[in-house]
Amino acid sequence: MKQQSTRQPIWLPLALALAVVVGVFLGSRFSSNNKVAENDRKLNAILNLIAQDYVDTTNLKDLIEMSIPEILSNLDPHTSYFSAEELKAATDDLNGSFSGIGISFVMMDDTIGVVEVIPGGPSEKVGLLAGDRIVMIDDSTATGETMTNGAVMKRLRGPKGSKVKLGIKRQNSKKLLSFTIIRGDIPVNSVDAYYMIDDITGYVKVNQFGRHTYDEFITAMASLQDDGAERYILDLRGNGGGFMEMAVLMVNEFLPANQPIVFTRGRYERDDSEVWSDGNGSFQDAEVAVLIDEFSASASEIMAGALQDNDRGLIVGCRSFGKGLVQKEFDLPDSSAIRLTTARYYTPSGRCIQKDYKQGMFNYEKELIDRYINGELYSRDSMKIDKDQVFTTAFGRTVYGGGGIVPDIFVARDTSGVTSYYIEVANAGLLQRYAFNYCDQHRTALSKLDDYHQFLATAPSDEEMLTDFADYAQRNGITPRWYYINQSRDVIVTNLKALIARNTYGNMAFYPIINHTDKTVQAALNALNQHKAAFPITE
Repeated sequence: MKQQSTRQPIWLPLALALAVVVGVFLGSRFSSNNKVAENDRKLNAILNLIAQDYVDTTNLKDLIEMSIPEILSNLDPHTSYFSAEELKAATDDLNGSFSGIGISFVMMDDTIGVVEVIPGGPSEKVGLLAGDRIVMIDDSTATGETMTNGAVMKRLRGPKGSKVKLGIKRQNSKKLLSFTIIRGDIPVNSVDAYYMIDDITGYVKVNQFGRHTYDEFITAMASLQDDGAERYILDLRGNGGGFMEMAVLMVNEFLPANQPIVFTRGRYERDDSEVWSDGNGSFQDAEVAVLIDEFSASASEIMAGALQDNDRGLIVGCRSFGKGLVQKEFDLPDSSAIRLTTARYYTPSGRCIQKDYKQGMFNYEKELIDRYINGELYSRDSMKIDKDQVFTTAFGRTVYGGGGIVPDIFVARDTSGVTSYYIEVANAGLLQRYAFNYCDQHRTALSKLDDYHQFLATAPSDEEMLTDFADYAQRNGITPRWYYINQSRDVIVTNLKALIARNTYGNMAFYPIINHTDKTVQAALNALNQHKAAFPITE
């Protein structure tokens, strides 16, 4: 924002935001309400006074854009404002595609490194390769500290059919290569990976609930079923939600007919709803475990809560985020939008899992940090549970409301191998950078391997890789401390192999390697084994 004066009244942002939110939005929707109409006239009068008589020249549009989020923050943590540009970016991912050039990238020493070129995408068509470095975008330098992930995406994405010119540095070329790419639709997958963990257990990783998540989920589940899956692990860790409809459809696959899935209750009856299963699900007899963590939110929590309350699946991990508010999107005249909280979600047992936000945004936002400080992620006894909000599942088990989904099986955060050396190299991004460079140097050999199984069979020994990595880290300013390196041996090597496999073969190769030592995944497997004869859960 271009600031014209430092002496603007402290109330100005709130007044402007209120003018827009109430005057434009509410005024247009409820103009018959005398009180709203009166406030609308008053606020518009204030805007006119500022425009005509304020001591300094002001850019009202910029002030309004700045002020709207401030006033909405006084309502609840999830009512939010999106500018036209922000709204498009937010909806593109959930809608399952965006317009871009079709690459995955990482920032390497302030340079854009191409990790993957999406098959059939615009970049592959012109000859971009994994391992390329993008140093120019439209004849402007694309290196340096200002090139954040967000800045890169903003410059590479654009309208379908538009062109972007890239300057490429390639390892086998002394000259800077130039490519002109015509942007096209790029699919966004919400199912990262699916594979058979053992002879009868399928694993599915879902990163969000987008427009096409249910279709991707059914495809994954059907494929695993064909491979012999009789039970499933659904990984919703880190899944912040999305379209609730997708979560409802996925829960429905596991429930018999006429079982409650989710309820909403709002201020007005129009915002109340109830969703029940239809009995047409394809996996009603399959055992299922759902993995959650403190970043599993909204639709993820509704899915976990529906299966838990119906005693239909085991919830494994740590307490989820705690978002149980329903947002409805209202478009504004300039293509921006407000997502306004209009109701609360309730799981089948009647619990609302929204955590407290009455203590203000600062306390709400640092609640996750408090979980670390209080030891909740390392001990079930430290978990914050509201014992005043007690509910029962279909078969009489006790569950709690008021702050996320409490797992049936708590798994403490795995700190084995997490030494000061590991934290230092991880924070410096050296694991990803080493993996990228390894792929760069061995790309020809890796391309001859059919899959990650062959890579693991032919990869250097753990000792060789660990030594090579320590040397690489030393060249990048981190002194080797072998006492700590040896303690972190397994976690370093596992991560390096998983990252190399992902850079070469995609996420389908990453998760089987990283999950091999994942304690939450292993806990889910053990739980499924123990509860094989006890579904629905009755303990």
